[in-house]
Amino acid sequence: MPPRVQDKLAAIIAEIDRAGCANVMRLTVLKKWFEHPRRLRAFGLWVAERAAARGDAATGEAAELFAQARALLTERPLSEPMPGWTAAERLHHRLRAFQNTYEHHWGPVRIIKNWDLLLIEEGLALYLGERRDPTAGYRLAVDECKHYEGLFGDLTRPSRAKLTALIGFVATTEAREGECFD
Repeated sequence: MPPRVQDKLAAIIAEIDRAGCANVMRLTVLKKWFEHPRRLRAFGLWVAERAAARGDAATGEAAELFAQARALLTERPLSEPMPGWTAAERLHHRLRAFQNTYEHHWGPVRIIKNWDLLLIEEGLALYLGERRDPTAGYRLAVDECKHYEGLFGDLTRPSRAKLTALIGFVATTEAREGECFD
Protein backbone atom coordinates (compact mmCIF):
# COMPACT_ATOMS: atom_id res chain seq x y z
CA MET A 1 0.00 0.00 0.00
CA PRO A 2 1.44 3.42 -0.92
CA PRO A 3 2.25 5.84 1.91
CA ARG A 4 -0.57 8.14 2.93
CA VAL A 5 -0.26 11.92 2.67
CA GLN A 6 -0.31 12.07 6.47
CA ASP A 7 2.73 9.78 6.59
CA LYS A 8 4.59 11.89 4.03
CA LEU A 9 3.85 15.05 6.03
CA ALA A 10 5.01 13.29 9.20
CA ALA A 11 8.25 12.43 7.38
CA ILE A 12 8.79 16.16 6.74
CA ILE A 13 8.45 16.81 10.48
CA ALA A 14 10.92 13.99 11.18
CA GLU A 15 13.38 15.56 8.74
CA ILE A 16 13.04 18.93 10.50
CA ASP A 17 13.64 17.19 13.83
CA ARG A 18 16.71 15.42 12.43
CA ALA A 19 18.26 18.12 10.22
CA GLY A 20 16.72 21.36 11.48
CA CYS A 21 14.98 22.07 8.18
CA ALA A 22 13.25 20.59 5.13
CA ASN A 23 12.71 21.78 1.60
CA VAL A 24 9.26 23.24 0.87
CA MET A 25 9.14 21.14 -2.31
CA ARG A 26 8.36 18.18 -0.06
CA LEU A 27 4.86 19.67 0.27
CA THR A 28 4.17 18.91 -3.42
CA VAL A 29 2.62 15.68 -2.13
CA LEU A 30 -0.45 17.83 -1.47
CA LYS A 31 -1.04 18.59 -5.16
CA LYS A 32 -2.43 15.13 -5.86
CA TRP A 33 -4.39 15.19 -2.59
CA PHE A 34 -6.05 18.49 -3.59
CA GLU A 35 -7.39 16.92 -6.81
CA HIS A 36 -10.21 15.36 -4.78
CA PRO A 37 -13.43 17.43 -5.02
CA ARG A 38 -14.04 19.94 -2.21
CA ARG A 39 -10.64 19.56 -0.53
CA LEU A 40 -9.21 22.72 -2.05
CA ARG A 41 -12.12 24.89 -0.86
CA ALA A 42 -12.06 23.32 2.60
CA PHE A 43 -8.30 23.87 2.87
CA GLY A 44 -8.61 27.53 1.84
CA LEU A 45 -11.24 28.07 4.51
CA TRP A 46 -9.13 26.24 7.12
CA VAL A 47 -6.04 28.38 6.42
CA ALA A 48 -8.10 31.59 6.42
CA GLU A 49 -9.65 30.66 9.80
CA ARG A 50 -6.22 29.92 11.33
CA ALA A 51 -4.73 33.16 10.02
CA ALA A 52 -7.73 35.20 11.24
CA ALA A 53 -7.22 33.82 14.74
CA ARG A 54 -3.59 35.05 14.78
CA GLY A 55 -4.25 38.74 14.09
CA ASP A 56 -4.44 40.07 17.65
CA ALA A 57 -1.47 42.44 17.44
CA ALA A 58 -2.65 44.34 14.35
CA THR A 59 -3.56 48.02 14.46
CA GLY A 60 -5.50 50.46 12.29
CA GLU A 61 -7.13 49.16 9.13
CA ALA A 62 -5.39 45.79 9.53
CA ALA A 63 -7.06 45.35 12.94
CA GLU A 64 -10.45 46.15 11.36
CA LEU A 65 -9.83 43.55 8.66
CA PHE A 66 -8.86 40.93 11.24
CA ALA A 67 -12.00 41.70 13.26
CA GLN A 68 -14.13 41.31 10.15
CA ALA A 69 -12.33 38.08 9.23
CA ARG A 70 -12.78 36.62 12.73
CA ALA A 71 -16.48 37.51 12.71
CA LEU A 72 -16.94 35.79 9.35
CA LEU A 73 -14.63 32.83 9.80
CA THR A 74 -14.30 31.91 13.46
CA GLU A 75 -17.21 33.48 15.32
CA ARG A 76 -20.18 32.39 13.18
CA PRO A 77 -22.97 30.42 14.85
CA LEU A 78 -22.88 26.61 14.76
CA SER A 79 -26.02 26.73 12.62
CA GLU A 80 -23.86 28.24 9.84
CA PRO A 81 -21.20 25.64 8.99
CA MET A 82 -19.81 27.78 6.15
CA PRO A 83 -19.27 31.54 5.88
CA GLY A 84 -21.80 33.52 3.87
CA TRP A 85 -20.77 33.75 0.23
CA THR A 86 -21.44 37.48 -0.25
CA ALA A 87 -19.69 38.42 3.00
CA ALA A 88 -16.70 36.25 2.01
CA GLU A 89 -16.51 37.97 -1.38
CA ARG A 90 -16.68 41.42 0.21
CA LEU A 91 -13.95 40.57 2.71
CA HIS A 92 -11.78 39.08 -0.03
CA HIS A 93 -12.06 42.27 -2.10
CA ARG A 94 -11.24 44.44 0.95
CA LEU A 95 -8.20 42.33 1.76
CA ARG A 96 -6.97 42.50 -1.83
CA ALA A 97 -7.41 46.29 -1.89
CA PHE A 98 -5.59 46.69 1.45
CA GLN A 99 -2.41 45.12 0.07
CA ASN A 100 -2.66 46.21 -3.55
CA THR A 101 0.57 48.23 -3.74
CA TYR A 102 3.25 47.20 -6.21
CA GLU A 103 6.84 48.26 -6.69
CA HIS A 104 8.61 47.72 -9.98
CA HIS A 105 12.08 46.25 -9.86
CA TRP A 106 12.72 43.59 -12.52
CA GLY A 107 8.96 43.28 -12.68
CA PRO A 108 5.98 44.10 -10.47
CA VAL A 109 6.43 43.07 -6.83
CA ARG A 110 3.43 43.14 -4.52
CA ILE A 111 4.11 44.80 -1.16
CA ILE A 112 2.68 42.72 1.69
CA LYS A 113 2.02 44.63 4.90
CA ASN A 114 0.62 41.72 6.89
CA TRP A 115 1.33 38.07 6.06
CA ASP A 116 -1.69 36.68 7.92
CA LEU A 117 -4.03 39.00 6.01
CA LEU A 118 -2.50 37.67 2.80
CA LEU A 119 -3.17 34.10 3.98
CA ILE A 120 -6.81 35.00 4.68
CA GLU A 121 -7.09 36.59 1.23
CA GLU A 122 -5.55 33.57 -0.51
CA GLY A 123 -7.61 31.14 1.57
CA LEU A 124 -10.80 32.96 0.64
CA ALA A 125 -9.77 32.87 -3.02
CA LEU A 126 -9.71 29.06 -2.80
CA TYR A 127 -12.95 28.93 -0.83
CA LEU A 128 -14.69 31.17 -3.38
CA GLY A 129 -13.40 29.07 -6.26
CA GLU A 130 -11.31 31.83 -7.81
CA ARG A 131 -8.43 29.35 -7.93
CA ARG A 132 -9.23 25.73 -8.70
CA ASP A 133 -5.81 24.35 -9.51
CA PRO A 134 -4.30 21.95 -6.94
CA THR A 135 -1.06 23.92 -7.32
CA ALA A 136 -2.80 26.90 -5.69
CA GLY A 137 -3.49 24.69 -2.65
CA TYR A 138 0.15 23.61 -2.55
CA ARG A 139 1.30 27.25 -2.73
CA LEU A 140 -1.04 28.21 0.11
CA ALA A 141 0.28 25.29 2.19
CA VAL A 142 3.83 26.54 1.59
CA ASP A 143 2.83 30.09 2.54
CA GLU A 144 1.11 28.83 5.70
CA CYS A 145 3.91 26.49 6.84
CA LYS A 146 7.17 28.11 5.77
CA HIS A 147 9.42 29.91 8.19
CA TYR A 148 12.59 31.06 6.50
CA GLU A 149 15.75 31.15 8.63
CA GLY A 150 18.73 32.24 6.52
CA LEU A 151 21.12 29.28 6.58
CA PHE A 152 18.32 26.73 6.81
CA GLY A 153 15.49 25.97 4.40
CA ASP A 154 11.99 27.32 4.34
CA LEU A 155 10.52 24.63 6.59
CA THR A 156 12.27 24.97 9.93
CA ARG A 157 11.51 24.17 13.57
CA PRO A 158 8.81 26.90 13.84
CA SER A 159 7.10 25.20 10.84
CA ARG A 160 6.69 22.02 12.86
CA ALA A 161 3.49 23.06 14.68
CA LYS A 162 1.87 24.20 11.44
CA LEU A 163 2.76 20.92 9.73
CA THR A 164 1.31 18.99 12.67
CA ALA A 165 -1.92 21.00 12.34
CA LEU A 166 -1.91 20.29 8.59
CA ILE A 167 -1.70 16.55 9.30
CA GLY A 168 -4.73 16.97 11.57
CA PHE A 169 -6.61 18.80 8.82
CA VAL A 170 -5.82 16.05 6.29
CA ALA A 171 -6.88 13.32 8.73
CA THR A 172 -10.13 15.10 9.64
CA THR A 173 -10.97 15.78 6.00
CA GLU A 174 -10.37 12.18 4.99
CA ALA A 175 -12.42 10.92 7.96
CA ARG A 176 -15.35 13.14 6.96
CA GLU A 177 -15.11 11.88 3.39
CA GLY A 178 -15.16 8.31 4.70
CA GLU A 179 -18.34 9.06 6.66
CA CYS A 180 -20.04 10.06 3.41
CA PHE A 181 -19.50 6.56 2.01
CA ASP A 182 -20.56 4.59 5.09
